[in-house]
Amino acid sequence: MRKDQRLGMLPDPFICRDGHRVKNLADWEKRRQEILEDTIGLEFDGMPPKPEVFRVEPTHLRGKGATSSYRIHCGTKKNPFTFCFYVFRPDIDGRLPVVLTGDLTYTANCSDEVIAEANRRGFIVVKFNRNELAPDYPDPKRQFGINALWPKMKFSAISAWAWGYHRVVDALETLDYVDTDHIAITGHSRGGKTVLLAGATDTRIRYTNPNGSGTHGCGAYRFFQVEDEDAGYEDAHSEPLSFMMENVGYWMGQGLWDYVGKEQTLPHDSHFIKALIAPRCYLETNGYGDIWGNPRGSYLSLMAAKEVWKFYGAQDKCACWYREGGHRHGWADFNALFDFMEADMKGTPLPDDITRVPYDDMEPLHDWEVPTK
Repeated sequence: MRKDQRLGMLPDPFICRDGHRVKNLADWEKRRQEILEDTIGLEFDGMPPKPEVFRVEPTHLRGKGATSSYRIHCGTKKNPFTFCFYVFRPDIDGRLPVVLTGDLTYTANCSDEVIAEANRRGFIVVKFNRNELAPDYPDPKRQFGINALWPKMKFSAISAWAWGYHRVVDALETLDYVDTDHIAITGHSRGGKTVLLAGATDTRIRYTNPNGSGTHGCGAYRFFQVEDEDAGYEDAHSEPLSFMMENVGYWMGQGLWDYVGKEQTLPHDSHFIKALIAPRCYLETNGYGDIWGNPRGSYLSLMAAKEVWKFYGAQDKCACWYREGGHRHGWADFNALFDFMEADMKGTPLPDDITRVPYDDMEPLHDWEVPTK
C-alpha cells in the first residue's frame, strides 16, 4: 500500500475573487488576470519590470549551419545591464522554430548530440546562462545581476531568471531567421521552475516545457510522494516546502513561509500557474524515479490544470511525458519536446508515448470539472 500523503483537494481555479464561478471565456480571461496577480506575487514575489532600454549587439555572426553569439543590452537608463546568448542554427533557409534554454551551465543537458538532432529536425537551439541575471545563492543586499537594477524590489531569483527568458525572446524577434510564432522554452530542475514561470507570464512563448521541476514547479503542494525506504530510489519522499524555504528561500516568494506545514491552506496550487499557459502548448517531462521531484504530484496537478485546456477545447495542447530513471534532462527528454512541437506544427496526432497515462492507479486530486459554457 502506498504511503503518499494527500493534504486536501486542489482548489478550483474557475472560482473568482468575488466568489462567482467562470461561465465563459471572457470570464476566464478576467479570472486569469486575477490568478496572474495573486499567484506570481505569492510564489515568486512578483516579476521585475520591463526594461527601459533594449538593444541587441551581434558579437559573432556565422550564418546558417554554424554558431553565432549576441549580447543583449537592457535594464534601466541609469543602470544598464548586459548578458549573452548563443544561437545554434541549422543549414536551412527561411524562418525556423526555436528551442530556448537558460541552462547553459548544465552542459550535459542540451548536449552537442541534442543540438544536432534539433538542427536535423529544422529547429534552432538558443542557449543563455540564467545565472547571469541573478546568482544562485542568497543576495540579501541585492548587489548582483538585475537585483542591482531594482534593489528595493523583492522579486526572487527565479523571477529574474524568467525575466531573462523574456529578454531573449525580445531579441529573437529582431532576427530575420527566427519563426517567432514557434518559440519553445525548456529547462531542468530549478531551470524547470523558471521555465514554468516564464511561460506563464509571456504569451509569445508557444511551447513551455519544464523538466523535473518538482516542488515550487510542477509538483502539487497538496500531494507528498512517499516511497518505501528499501524501494531503491535515491530519495524516499518528495521535497517539502519547508526544506526549500530553509535552504533555497531566495528562489521563493517570502509569503510562502506562512504556508510551511499547512500547504493545504494555500489559496492556489501548482495547477493555477500551469493554467496561465492555456491554450498555448504545454508539455511537462519527468522521471518516474525522481521521487524528490514529486512525479506523481506533478501528474495530479496536470490532470487538474488540463480542465482549463478543455475549457478552450485545446486539451491536446496540454500533455506530459514520463520515462524511467531519475533527476536528469537528456536526449530522450529533449526528443519528447521535439516530437510534441512537430505534432503541433504539422497538425498530426501526438505520439503514443506522450498521450499514455503515466499512472493508471491514481485518483484525481480535484473534485471539480470544467464549467459548462
